[in-house]
Amino acid sequence: MDIRKVKKLIELIETSDVAEIEIREGEESVRISRNSAVMPAPVAYQHAPPAPFQQPPTADSGGPAPAVEPVPRGKEVLSPMVGTFYRAPSPSSPPFVEVGQTVEPGDVVCIVEAMKMMNQIEAEHGGVVEAILVEDGEPVEYDQPLIRIA
Repeated sequence: MDIRKVKKLIELIETSDVAEIEIREGEESVRISRNSAVMPAPVAYQHAPPAPFQQPPTADSGGPAPAVEPVPRGKEVLSPMVGTFYRAPSPSSPPFVEVGQTVEPGDVVCIVEAMKMMNQIEAEHGGVVEAILVEDGEPVEYDQPLIRIA
């Protein structure tokens, strides 16, 4: 990664409200975080008590059948950074992929814009695009699922 890009990222972090950013280019990555005198408050998580064991209703019990939620079948393409999701290279261009389209490993499936840099996101595995999980132009978080490929 070019040191001039890293210096520019540091300058942008210093002049913005962003506390931390991580950028990956191929196998190289850089994480820049702002030192803060204020430590974040610890977050307390409460765990719900375990539910008592219940036997599922049987055909002769007359009870309603338990609801079964569908389990996603495919693998998800995750956002490697915080930014803005785009389905196409420009507003007038067609999207990189559509639901039902077959993709191969390495195919560009979307773009995540971070700090005015357009980062092409590639499929890590091949298959059929099962779902596009984010709307065009929406902000995305690090490791947020973007596209599901079955």
